[in-house]
Amino acid sequence: MAYIVKPLVTEKMTHVTEKENKYGFVVRPEATKLQIKNEVEALYNVTVESVNTMRYAGKNKSRYTKAGLLRGRTNAFKKAIVTLKEGDTIDFYSNI
Repeated sequence: MAYIVKPLVTEKMTHVTEKENKYGFVVRPEATKLQIKNEVEALYNVTVESVNTMRYAGKNKSRYTKAGLLRGRTNAFKKAIVTLKEGDTIDFYSNI
């Protein structure tokens, strides 16, 4: 289990959630749609209608500082957009 790394709580994802009842998660790269669906249903007690996934590649970044040029790379990750059945919701802030 434990394919879900964290929920996506951004302005864009919040807007999509309010409009279309879709929720975003950062998931492990080896996770399949069926595994993601089963884990979301088990964790949040909701019914999942569909799962869309997308992979993001890490990007090279550089910046200039007093110490000189610093180079690095952002992490690659996989994102899942989960569509819930009408009437189901997920409250990410319930356990704060």
